[in-house]
Amino acid sequence: MPDFRHEQQHGGLVAGVDEVGRGPLAGPVIAAAVVFAAGVPDDLAAVIDDSKKLKPAMREAIAERLPHVPGVAIGVGAASTAEIDRINIYHASHLAMQRAVARLPVKPDHVLVDGNKIPDFGCSAEAIVGGDGLSLSIAAASIVAKVVRDRIMARLDVRWPDYGWEKNAGYGTAVHRQALLQVGVTPHHRKTFGTVRRQMEHLKTETRA
Repeated sequence: MPDFRHEQQHGGLVAGVDEVGRGPLAGPVIAAAVVFAAGVPDDLAAVIDDSKKLKPAMREAIAERLPHVPGVAIGVGAASTAEIDRINIYHASHLAMQRAVARLPVKPDHVLVDGNKIPDFGCSAEAIVGGDGLSLSIAAASIVAKVVRDRIMARLDVRWPDYGWEKNAGYGTAVHRQALLQVGVTPHHRKTFGTVRRQMEHLKTETRA
């Protein structure tokens, strides 16, 4: 379970940052930044974990509570599918993280990032591999980012119901891939991703024929 040791080692305002959505075939990549300026209540610390380990109902409950915790600051950033296609998913993920930190209502003294690469945040920063399972701030950020992105994909699913985005969040499940073959590519698909790109090339070939 994550704890607050990394934050306490640095002192000052420490932001945990994580992103969600590198792998899907559709939708934006979302990042969140969370600062616990007054620490984490024990009962909340007991349930915060890497978002991938939590059930949706628990993620939602934590995300709903976080803004009401004393001393908490939250920033959310995104990079669109167009930006992902233009600058690639790696750089788009870093852009989303930078935007999340920039949108915090407070300027952090230090940033903890899940992973092994550090974007330029304009302050000191540290990359922690597996950070969403080690740092409460990063874990909280992973939960916020996941909840926000899932809500976005659920809204997109209303307009584009064939792809199953409400359930698969844009990942390349069998339902999603089948819809790509039968319905085609939407404006929300990442056109530089192999599965989507191949389908577009296939459609172009059929059109010429």
